[in-house]
Amino acid sequence: MKLLEGQTVGIDLGTTYSTIAQINDEGLPECLKNADANVITPSVVLLSDDGKVVVGPSNERIAVEDPKNVIEAIKREMGNPDYFIVYQNKKLTPEFISALIMKKMMQDAEKHIGTITNAVVTVPYYFNDVRRKATQDAGRIAGLNVIDIINEPTAATLAYAWEMGELGNAELGNKEKTILVYDLGGGTFDVTVVRYTPTNFRVLATDGDVMLGGLDWSRRIVDHVSEQFAKKHDSDPREDPESLQILAQECEKAKRELSTRAQTPINVYHQGKTLTLSLTRGDFERMTADLMQRTRDTTELVIQQAGIGAEDLDEVIVVGGSTHMPVVDQMLIEVCKRNPSRDVVPEEAVARGAAIHAAILEARLTGGESRMARSVINRLRNVTTTDVNSHSLGVKITDPSEKSRKINHIMIQKNTSIPYQTTQRFVTNSDNQQRIHVSVLEGDASDPMACEQIGDFRIYGLPANLPKGSPVEVTYSYDANGRISVTARELTGNNEASTEIVRANAAASDENIDVLAGLAKEYAVE
Repeated sequence: MKLLEGQTVGIDLGTTYSTIAQINDEGLPECLKNADANVITPSVVLLSDDGKVVVGPSNERIAVEDPKNVIEAIKREMGNPDYFIVYQNKKLTPEFISALIMKKMMQDAEKHIGTITNAVVTVPYYFNDVRRKATQDAGRIAGLNVIDIINEPTAATLAYAWEMGELGNAELGNKEKTILVYDLGGGTFDVTVVRYTPTNFRVLATDGDVMLGGLDWSRRIVDHVSEQFAKKHDSDPREDPESLQILAQECEKAKRELSTRAQTPINVYHQGKTLTLSLTRGDFERMTADLMQRTRDTTELVIQQAGIGAEDLDEVIVVGGSTHMPVVDQMLIEVCKRNPSRDVVPEEAVARGAAIHAAILEARLTGGESRMARSVINRLRNVTTTDVNSHSLGVKITDPSEKSRKINHIMIQKNTSIPYQTTQRFVTNSDNQQRIHVSVLEGDASDPMACEQIGDFRIYGLPANLPKGSPVEVTYSYDANGRISVTARELTGNNEASTEIVRANAAASDENIDVLAGLAKEYAVE
């Protein structure tokens, strides 16, 4: 890890909104305002026909644009090699589009703090290796030196401990606290139990869903209203992209209003026909009860996996804009037996925590010889965090009891403290074998098809004339930010073997990232 000259920030790259933050001159984590004087930027990209790229356009602007030019919720596609947008005869990947969002936030923030070169970028805890790498790649495409990836609940915990005056506070000694972080954002969800002292943060358990968030609650309203419209007018607004775009905005607005109101009107316009109906909070909660139940099940599971009871929790922290729904508080009170805390603004907590983590790293890397490091080094220099892996790591092998089928042989169990490594011994299958291929998997299922294939791990350049059955030792590792690596050693001569992981997302090679980074410089983002 190397720090480049320039400013260092924390970035919360969200599904619906993104935020950038830094430790200010007073040593406080501060979210930086965009050109509209807001600290949150909509994660929406408009690729207009005139060649302009607009990040976070207004609803009014979106309403008059061709829907195919509007890209939303791109975070859900991170690491998907099959997803791309064709724009000006170029294929734009999710990583590239995410880079445009970061570029816009950087441009706006640089007007206040100067040139930004380094960043800590946040990811949902439940992001796997492919999605984590894609996030790092997005930062690189945006022109950033990504010095670390931090899990969103860990970042939120740092922000909370800071707000409580606990982070790095020597007067508190080793006083321990156990908290649950419930993170329901626009597009992703996870729950994490963290136990910490002022200087050490240790994750006990985590679980989540990268395809569950506030968008899914909004879509339930869209479906409900569309069905009512179809009953009355015999046509469905979801079948027309422009009508759907306007309706989606109306339903998103309604969802937010129902957090503070008992009911709200929704207006539908489609094919010259209109419908106005009233939606109550009770009806909204009933039509989305299964979604809330999914978050409840995950919350109860994580508490169990952490080896604690609800009575052992000192605090429940809510993160993400979707936690403003009153039903979230109701559920958490039932499960955790306490009122959730909003001592840190849910929409800002993750970005502030990323900024704190960035300051800790800068302090270590510079020995305190930087503006930001000097402001925090005495307080934070000894703060450490220990995370766990959100997915089990395994390899595809032949089932010893049934040679005709393959199984996922788990090497590192889910919720293992990271960094962590384990070693497995293979043997060559034939004389003079010089290559070994192993499929690396993420997931808990025994069936490899139900797991995420990270890629094909290749051991090559083994010495010539090795007899059949020669041992090769393979070491699998999860690093501190959840990335996977594998190394091998040939034991006959005790030599390091050449190794590589050919990842499933082959499009994200270093060469392609450099090309996309060059392309990103060509786009003027506003």
